[in-house]
Amino acid sequence: MTTKMPSRRVMAMARPGAMPLPVRQDVHAFTKPQVFEQWGADAAGVRAIERGDNIITMFDTVGEDFWSGGGITAKKVASQLRAIGDRPIEIQINSPGGDMFEGIAIYNVLREHPQGITIKVMGMAASAASIIAMAGDRIEIGAASFLMIHNCWVMAVGNRHDMAETAEWLAPFDQAMVDLYAARSGQKAADIAKWMDAETFMSGSQAIERGFAEALLSADQMTVDEDAQASDRSVNELRAMELQLCCSGMSRTDARARINKIKGTPGAAIENATPGAGDDWSGLSALLSAFRT
Repeated sequence: MTTKMPSRRVMAMARPGAMPLPVRQDVHAFTKPQVFEQWGADAAGVRAIERGDNIITMFDTVGEDFWSGGGITAKKVASQLRAIGDRPIEIQINSPGGDMFEGIAIYNVLREHPQGITIKVMGMAASAASIIAMAGDRIEIGAASFLMIHNCWVMAVGNRHDMAETAEWLAPFDQAMVDLYAARSGQKAADIAKWMDAETFMSGSQAIERGFAEALLSADQMTVDEDAQASDRSVNELRAMELQLCCSGMSRTDARARINKIKGTPGAAIENATPGAGDDWSGLSALLSAFRT
């Protein structure tokens, strides 16, 4: 059955306004390590069957990714939109999120597109990826897929005055997300704020019931690519470990150096996201297990 897209005028009215971007470049908002782990367990490798020259795929983390050399960025999305031109587009998402501020930038790029945007959530749209999903004029989600919303999560160091200043600085961004989700779903802002406080995962049916999506994707539109699944999970272990080490007080540079040293193949993951047979992952797996316990 062909879905009739709303008129451009209606879509422009329905699409929420641009979100604020930070002026501080020393603060980055991330997805929690636990979300990466859940994405690896439940959504890794989920891909769409349908392909086309007006389809943008987002099967990665949001923001430039050190470990894969990829990542979803506003610059890349803007380039893809220019290549597609003045046509309706479809965006396929399966992402654990990443840098929330990069997600906001991507959302702002998408909302400027003059034609209809259909978002299809395949697997997961968590954290920053859920912000991107809200740019759709129509949002479809798999029955076994998830959409996750939470407050801005950052890593910061300093004394209590520094922490209070950072918390105060972050508050407007959390409120901006509340306003965005409320405008898209029609839910009360107070309820949205509670769901964000609780780091809420919504199944496909829950997302539709709460107004975050319009329809369920049929199962025959998705498949699990086993090679992609193995690659997704392997790189995800590295991403989660990096954030765990950063939470312990390491800089990102030191964390990456430590992981590469344990892994035994410095820099290899940047060129090839899937570990080769010769890589020794025993030390990395043991360290990750220790962090989890």
